[in-house]
Amino acid sequence: MAEAITGTEAADAASEEALLATPFVQQLVRQLRAQDTHGTWEGKSDLKLLKPYILTPEERRAIPIVGDPDPETLWHLELFYNAIAVAIERETGQMVSPMMKMSHEGFGRMVLIAGRLVVVNKQLRDVHRFGFASLAKLAEAGGKFLSEAVEMIRAYPSVAQYGA
Repeated sequence: MAEAITGTEAADAASEEALLATPFVQQLVRQLRAQDTHGTWEGKSDLKLLKPYILTPEERRAIPIVGDPDPETLWHLELFYNAIAVAIERETGQMVSPMMKMSHEGFGRMVLIAGRLVVVNKQLRDVHRFGFASLAKLAEAGGKFLSEAVEMIRAYPSVAQYGA
């Protein structure tokens, strides 16, 4: 027997579809799929691909307060900021370079640079616990970085151009 879909479930599905359609989330999914050189993830939905970025409160509590980030977490962190960089490039036409400096303890800095302009400057700490409470929080964080960077490039176009 088929289960009836409640109004809340339908609204949640529509909300997820809207979030998956945002420029940042679309770019993050593209970044993830580009890493799948053997087609292993072809059958996976976009939501399943994004699952490593979503940490429920229970999952976050299970991670120790102090710890070193594992290579997979660092990889997801880099892909997150690479997706922001490419989304900025698509929006502005300016090339954006990510640069990350990270200690083995999970403290560091990520910057995204367009020309001579630093468009994102994020101090990182507790990277071993990197993740977001929901898809909405993931989309909001990436979208905020994207919109602020685009505003900055539009405010200082001569500084953001390479070779300027």
